[in-house]
Amino acid sequence: MSARVYLDHNATAPLRPEARAAMGDAMEVVGNPSSVHAEGRKARGLVERARAQVAAALGADGADIVFTSGATEAAALALAGRGLKGAAIEHDAVRAWIDESLAVDATGRVQVDVPAQATLQLANSETGVVQDLPDGLAVSDLTQGFGKLPFAFNWLGVEMGFVSAHKLGGPKGIGALVMRRGTDLAAQIRGGGQEMGRRAGTENIIGIAGFGAAAEAAAKDLADGVWNSVSEIRNILEMALDAEASKTIFVGKGAQRLPNTICLVTPGWKGETQVMQMDLAGCAISAGSACSSGKVRASTVLEAMGFDTRAAASAIRVSLGPETREEDVLRFAEAWLKEYRRFAARAA
Repeated sequence: MSARVYLDHNATAPLRPEARAAMGDAMEVVGNPSSVHAEGRKARGLVERARAQVAAALGADGADIVFTSGATEAAALALAGRGLKGAAIEHDAVRAWIDESLAVDATGRVQVDVPAQATLQLANSETGVVQDLPDGLAVSDLTQGFGKLPFAFNWLGVEMGFVSAHKLGGPKGIGALVMRRGTDLAAQIRGGGQEMGRRAGTENIIGIAGFGAAAEAAAKDLADGVWNSVSEIRNILEMALDAEASKTIFVGKGAQRLPNTICLVTPGWKGETQVMQMDLAGCAISAGSACSSGKVRASTVLEAMGFDTRAAASAIRVSLGPETREEDVLRFAEAWLKEYRRFAARAA
């Protein structure tokens, strides 16, 4: 059997070789980063090197980088108890903490009236739609845009943002909160005072080292124009599908999107069914966000954009990465169109 085609990078990206090497080196380091002896100082050096790497990749020189167990924990640290307003298109990790009163238009865009009282994602994980972040915004989910879009935290005018390593080729289980220096923030996990008193607990130096290396490599890819090439391959796929899939809606097409993301809605053809059919054909895709404990349900993102439940349950997401080749997407297109024809014949 030929190799599988992985088109679910927005769920998690393959581990970068740079991250794997950095993690292997960190495994050999014995000390606790809080210890003052030579072994502890060596461990501390790994943590601070990675902190500098992540800050540089984020364009966050002078900001505080707080390492967490992932973007979900970082979101909780930034949002808990603040009563911020947001929209239903936000990730579940954000929606758990906000007042979902901000309206979403049919293109997936959100208007924020009082930025200091709101949170707004930079890019949506399901549709790929990119937002214009207003100056003075309290919090932003930067997870999907980090490493794919050219931005600098210091230019965004955002008080706090959060990111995750595994979305850009780092290890799972490590993320970070980035915050303007001097921002008042109460720790949610208390104890030894690690991470500048914002997040107690011995640092995961293996994950942190991998995160730093992945962030540095991702920044180089972005500067080298790798994601422009990904966007071209994404467009080839869209054209291949659009030529025949007359019953399918290409969500966000024409809007500013992540360079790697396609969201397809074929009303009546369940997203869950499409994912299983493509899995059998050797292609990994998803039906919306992959962060709901394996649940497949109607997309709240699409419902917020005005799609009815039937259509919102018929969405799939195809997300490419730097290693995705033209032959990969054409193989997916062939498999998907084969099943699409069967669906269209049944629906006729």
